Amino acid sequence: MVTATQSGVGPGDEESPEMSPLRFHVPVPTVRPGDEPDFSHVEIPPAGTVERPPVDVASEDIRHLAHTIMRILNRDGEAVGPWAGTLTDEQAIEGLRAMVRTRAYDARMQMAQRQGKTSFYVQCTGEEAIACAQQMALSAGDMNFPTYRQQGLLLTAGYSVLEMMCQVYSNSGDVLRGRQLPVMYSVRDAGFFTISGNLGTQYVQAVGYAMASAIKGDTAIASAWIGDGATASNDFHSALVYASVYRAPVVLNVVNNQWAISSFQGIASGNAATFASRAHGYGIPSLRVDGNDFLAVHAASRWAIERARQNLGPTLIEWVTYRVAAHSTSDDPSKYRPREESDAWPLGDPVIRLKNHLINRGCWSEEQHRQMEEDASAEMLATAKEAETYGTLGEGPKPPARQMFEGVYKDMPPHLQRQLEQIRQGY
Repeated sequence: MVTATQSGVGPGDEESPEMSPLRFHVPVPTVRPGDEPDFSHVEIPPAGTVERPPVDVASEDIRHLAHTIMRILNRDGEAVGPWAGTLTDEQAIEGLRAMVRTRAYDARMQMAQRQGKTSFYVQCTGEEAIACAQQMALSAGDMNFPTYRQQGLLLTAGYSVLEMMCQVYSNSGDVLRGRQLPVMYSVRDAGFFTISGNLGTQYVQAVGYAMASAIKGDTAIASAWIGDGATASNDFHSALVYASVYRAPVVLNVVNNQWAISSFQGIASGNAATFASRAHGYGIPSLRVDGNDFLAVHAASRWAIERARQNLGPTLIEWVTYRVAAHSTSDDPSKYRPREESDAWPLGDPVIRLKNHLINRGCWSEEQHRQMEEDASAEMLATAKEAETYGTLGEGPKPPARQMFEGVYKDMPPHLQRQLEQIRQGY
């Protein structure tokens, strides 16, 4: 027999009403394959309407900037508002060239994967402005901690396309000697930290690097990169804690391209609040920016970089963009989103928008743009042919097996010394 006290009802209390069962909530996308694309939830303010605060502004004074979208380029291709003016026309043309080369590089490497010349590739189609514009705002010595979708950082920094392709092919010309998956570059001299396949780890590494730079009295800042899906990882939040407490000189980039692999941003709670607003709980100032507006990306990056250099601490920026291509060559986006969705994306194509702006300025033309695209395509084709002379996944020379032992240990353990000797003797 159960007494009133055992049931949670005290003497003189009335019986509690029957409780309804709890329900588990699983976010679902607004559209699925076969549906009409719908971006009505993306509120886009007119270009030039978001104020530009001073770099030493307090975090609590700009909380509202995490709930809007800073834009510079309007529908007529004009640069308007207080954020405009950080680039000359000549610099903007260089930025356009960087994006066009990045897109051409992606197209050539995607084709190589389909031809069986490499096992894996990741494109950044539609997101080129984010990496290319921020790289132009960074200085020599600064260090990026990227994901696998920021190849534009290397291309804008002038790194060798041949060495990038050899890394993708994992051939005898690969400077990483086949020790990394394709597209996981590592170029210290170009400010490009080794990419990790474990998503999110680069965020804490970037904050640690920035803290170390401050401890040493160096001038280098760090730039951390993460996708919307990986913000659900513990590393993301750990990084924000340390960045906030120690005022690390770091730019915290969140690339919100609407989709993680096979899942939409709502799985990372992107529908509950903006990713930019996550910084508020840590006292970190944040911005939400049109990631397909090259001028806006450059201006916001410069603002955040200046804050870091002035010892004002970290800044988190959510770049609102769209992943046009598949997550990777292992992914089929037609299984989880409408085929026409990329065409309906309201913020457009970053390459076309910057091209139209420069034409509107009278310093560019459609003919010049076609020539730029042809030159970039020809460059990537010629470089790919050269890279293939060093081998591909299925054919050509391979790195010698002994290289797997080199550059790993300062003092090689005895059992590995024995294995290396066996390889040298032909066993």
